[in-house]
Amino acid sequence: MLQETGTSPLTAVTDATFAETVLAADRPVVVDFWAEWCPPCLAVSRSLAELAGEFGDRLRVVTVNTDENPATARAYGVMSMPTLLVFQRGEVVGSIVGSRPKNHLRLSFARHLEQ
Repeated sequence: MLQETGTSPLTAVTDATFAETVLAADRPVVVDFWAEWCPPCLAVSRSLAELAGEFGDRLRVVTVNTDENPATARAYGVMSMPTLLVFQRGEVVGSIVGSRPKNHLRLSFARHLEQ
C-alpha cells in the first residue's frame, strides 16, 4: 500500500501515537482508516498523497491501518473501509465513507480550512 512507502507524504499513525499526532495537532488532520485487504483504499490513498502535497502545511493527512490498530478504529466507530475522518482541535468535524474522486475529497477538505 502507498501508506508504507518511504516516498509517501502520508504519515502512518498507531493506537499509541494517535492522540499526539491527531488530537493535539495545531491544524486540521485527515485520518485515512484503511486495510490491506481493501482495494478501494489503494485508490483513495493515491488521491490523498497528491492532495497532501497540494494542501501543504495547511492540512495534515495521516493513515491508520485498522487491522494493526483496532482500538482507534473502534473508538471512532469505523465500520467500513476506507473511512476518512477530519479532525480539528481534537474533534471530528467531517467524515467520508467509501471511495470518492479526488476532486470530491479536495472540495470537502477545503471547506474545513475555510472555517
